[in-house]
Amino acid sequence: MKGKVSEDTLAILLDALPFEFSFVDSDDRVQLFNKNGDRIFPRSESVIGLKVQNCHPHKSVDKVEKILEEMKAGEREHADFWINLKDKKIQIRYFAVRDPEGKYLGCLEVSQDITEIQKLEGEKRLLN
Repeated sequence: MKGKVSEDTLAILLDALPFEFSFVDSDDRVQLFNKNGDRIFPRSESVIGLKVQNCHPHKSVDKVEKILEEMKAGEREHADFWINLKDKKIQIRYFAVRDPEGKYLGCLEVSQDITEIQKLEGEKRLLN
């Protein structure tokens, strides 16, 4: 990453992203998440330090564990899936986070409401 901003500015930037994310470390513990206004999957600060397996519905824990195991083993770099939630289409993506030598540092989970994105057609240029 190039450039420099204060920690306060970085926190504001991360909260302004048009999606929500959580970072889970190599021990499967939640270390960070952004606020992103009205979250799809609400989080409280009490999840910091918890095992990510305790933050998912019981029926999906085995799938989460499999994804993380495969990332740790270097067999997977990302996983993408989507669900219908009420009247919204939600895309959920997991990305392995590795240091420059390839050591697994954790997983970035990104969730985004893609309902409006799916409706896009043609193109819209800047200032149109």
